[in-house]
Amino acid sequence: MSPSRAFPVLFGAVALAHLGALLAGSSVALVTKPALMPLLAAYVLTRGGPRLLAGALLFGCGGDVLLQVGGDLPFLLGMASFAAGHGCYLVLCSRHGSPGGARTRRLAAGYGAAWLVTVALLWPGLEAGLRVPVALYSLLLVTMALCATRTLPLAAAGGALFVVSDTLIATGVAGWPQAPAAQFWVMLTYIGAQLLLAEGLLRSAEAETEGAGRPPGPSSDERGRQRTASRASTMPKP
Repeated sequence: MSPSRAFPVLFGAVALAHLGALLAGSSVALVTKPALMPLLAAYVLTRGGPRLLAGALLFGCGGDVLLQVGGDLPFLLGMASFAAGHGCYLVLCSRHGSPGGARTRRLAAGYGAAWLVTVALLWPGLEAGLRVPVALYSLLLVTMALCATRTLPLAAAGGALFVVSDTLIATGVAGWPQAPAAQFWVMLTYIGAQLLLAEGLLRSAEAETEGAGRPPGPSSDERGRQRTASRASTMPKP
């Protein structure tokens, strides 16, 4: 089995083991969580994907490890690591498509409203030292999710899932009542988000590379001359 096929299988196996461990309350989850993003980054590199995309995933691994430590300082450092990953995603997404248009304005308004409402609701429950960092981080997160809509729908869905996952984390930090197996739902949406972002941006990069490798097609004037010549060649001769 080639590495480009082996790493997705390994990633899927570790992801299932991690989610199962969360449901079972097993300490295996502590070991499997830090392994997830390096496997996904290795898959990206074996596919010839951008190193910046692999870097975004490895920053996610750093955040995963730090959030397992517990405490305010590791939480802030973990948030900073995830923020660096979102910065990588922003750079990658900005290379595809172009901003503007009614659809982008509607999405921007939707993400902006969601950010404002969420921060306002979470604010009273957050510790004073976490309020501004969480607000700034979440603004970067929704900006990344909005920028991801400029690429393939896979990446756009990944950006939206990342917002859901981090919002679930934030509600726990703010002391809101949590659903049963809360960490399971956080990690399920997080793993899905990273996978969709990675695959969507990989395909976008591959499509861009293939497009750049094609010879330029004829101009509109050349196509017109070709059609005229073709019609002339089929006309009956006197």
